[in-house]
Amino acid sequence: MHKISIITRLALSVIVGLFQVFVIQASNTSLRVGVFETDASPPVGSPLAYNRCEAIGMPLSARGVVLLGSGAPIVLCAVDWIGISNAGHHAWREALAKSVGTSIDRVTVHTLHQHDAPRCDFSVEAIMHEQGMEGIMFDAEFAHLVIQRTADALSEAAKKARDVTHLGLGRARVESVASNRRILGANGKVRATRYTACRDPVLRAEPVGVIDPFLKSISFWDNDELMVVLTWYATHPQSYYLTGIAHPDFPGMARFLREATLNGVPHVHFNGAGGNVGAGKYNDGSRENRQALSVRLAEGMSNALTESHKIAIQAEDVHWQTLPVALPVSRHLQEAELIKQLEDPSADPQKLTYVAKDLVWLRRCLSGEKLDLHCLSLGSARILFMPGELSVEYQLAAQEMWPGGLLAMAAYGEYAPGYICTAEQYTQGGYEDSPRASKVAPEVENVLLDAMRRLLHP
Repeated sequence: MHKISIITRLALSVIVGLFQVFVIQASNTSLRVGVFETDASPPVGSPLAYNRCEAIGMPLSARGVVLLGSGAPIVLCAVDWIGISNAGHHAWREALAKSVGTSIDRVTVHTLHQHDAPRCDFSVEAIMHEQGMEGIMFDAEFAHLVIQRTADALSEAAKKARDVTHLGLGRARVESVASNRRILGANGKVRATRYTACRDPVLRAEPVGVIDPFLKSISFWDNDELMVVLTWYATHPQSYYLTGIAHPDFPGMARFLREATLNGVPHVHFNGAGGNVGAGKYNDGSRENRQALSVRLAEGMSNALTESHKIAIQAEDVHWQTLPVALPVSRHLQEAELIKQLEDPSADPQKLTYVAKDLVWLRRCLSGEKLDLHCLSLGSARILFMPGELSVEYQLAAQEMWPGGLLAMAAYGEYAPGYICTAEQYTQGGYEDSPRASKVAPEVENVLLDAMRRLLHP
């Protein structure tokens, strides 16, 4: 055997030492966060969800964060629109992914579901264009402009991302905002719906019902410097609407109050699984209630941040999972019938946009297309990112699946499925499980519960 020379041994020692340093450095990679925001207010004269925009009461925004250091960039985006669906949802995710060089499965886009706000669905627009009726549901040119502005803002945020040393994890009860919309009778069926603005004092006097009373908060810190706060709370966000004045409603106002209180620290808010939850018990639709609801929500945001416990965080503590799932389509959707409605020359063009949306969703389901569900792990915290207008029971079920740490949920991602109820709710009647509102079958409950378990316990 040849003896190893002293020089060779020294060289090997240096190489091993450098390798060990590299391993140590790699295992202690810092997490970085970039914060982005851009204006998403519609042009005057363009469509809102249910009428035309006459003015801007308060700017709408698209905002979020990009997380760097744990594999490819992770993007979380929240938009002050009522819903983004089908090719619209894909276009948003695709543009944001491209702007920071990540894959589309590491981007999630959600709306806050305000009603005096725009929609976005390029698939529906394509069908309406074929019928010579484009521009009825939304302003496609404006939507493309906002997507690009958001992508540009995200790109700049990634360049300016800062190191994160700690997370703040907290939750707090929100008082006198959320209440369940579905009022059941003695026979177990829905006898009344307490909408978000409820003028009936008898319905407002009904019990709160099933809600998640807690707002969840995750904050990012550079040692003692607060950089950005993210919150999640499950409720419909309307105080009143159909005004023709674009407005982010009380969640947007609460977010603004928090940023003003924290001297401009950015605040990103997500709507939780509030499909069957609204402010109806505490809101008769009067104008002053918008301010009252915003203050109560802001107090919950403040308390959740104050009560947060800080934990050290590194990039290795951050994990992202995507699980594609196929949702079972509602049996009331029939392609031949939908096409017949579309080709009816006497049909109301506004109503045909909903027919087109049903047809797009049906065809996606029949083709076997899947929707991406996501889970972000931040130390002991888990955040699920879900589609549609989920009933709050899904959020409560997810919390039971993750009892050891903070669990937050953002719904209103891919908006195409509409309301997503529990299997039992599909037997109870009411608005949320009606053919007008829900485009999925009762079997959806098993699909989503199984998916949540797999995401939380891979």
